[in-house]
Amino acid sequence: MRYLVRAKVKPGREADLLRAIEQDTLGAGSVAGGEYLRNMGGARLCDDGTARWVEVCFCAEPLQEERPYWEQFFELERVQDAHSRKHCRDETGEEPWACCECDCTARLEQQMRTWGSSFLEALREVVNPSQAAPSVPSAPRIQNR
Repeated sequence: MRYLVRAKVKPGREADLLRAIEQDTLGAGSVAGGEYLRNMGGARLCDDGTARWVEVCFCAEPLQEERPYWEQFFELERVQDAHSRKHCRDETGEEPWACCECDCTARLEQQMRTWGSSFLEALREVVNPSQAAPSVPSAPRIQNR
């Protein structure tokens, strides 16, 4: 199944999160492998300070396996179905592991590209302001509670 995740970076964890992303250690030890890095590459920072991304998960409970890895860095605010379960070939049993290559959320992911700004670029701006891309300073800031 695919989920739309909304989360905020925990206060003081920005540099550690960026380091884990840049050193390809985010999610190390998880069966989800490179999914964490793919998620951060496509994540968007929205005006309310939340990061949002679409995540593939095959657990009985949404993000059951991934949650401990994400919760090192994020407060998970909301995890919701990214599309109708009745159309999910994995969920219906029609095609096990179908979500790996499915384009069921392609429209959502395309729409998300217009939401806010690149989360990863905004994270880099917060951690290393002098090394960020020139267009980033106008991006929404990562807000903590």
